[in-house]
Amino acid sequence: MTRSDQVRLLQRKASQDLAVLDKLLDDPDIDDETLGYHAQQAAEKLIKAVLALHGHDYPRSHNIGLLLDLLASHGIPLPERFEVLQTLTPFGTVFRYDDLPLEDTPARRS
Repeated sequence: MTRSDQVRLLQRKASQDLAVLDKLLDDPDIDDETLGYHAQQAAEKLIKAVLALHGHDYPRSHNIGLLLDLLASHGIPLPERFEVLQTLTPFGTVFRYDDLPLEDTPARRS
C-alpha cells in the first residue's frame, strides 16, 4: 500500500467513526463509553493519517498522547487545543473492555 493509499484509508475509516458520533451523539440511550470509543478511534486514525502524509511511520498504538508526541518529535505542529485529545486514550483501551466508572463525564457537545 502506498503512503497516499494509507492516508486515504485512515481518513475514510476516521470518517466512519465520525459519522457514528454524528448520528448518536444526542441519543441519551447511547453510553458515553461507546461514544468515547468512536471519538478516540477517529482521533487516532486522523493523527496516524497526518504522520503518514508527512512520510512517517507510526506504532500500532491506541495511545493518543504517544501519537501526539510523535507528531511533535517530527516537527509537525498542531494547535495546543488538540492536546486534550489524549484524554480519549482510555476509551480505546480501558473503557472498551472493562466496566469502570467514568470519573468526569465529558460534555457530548462543546
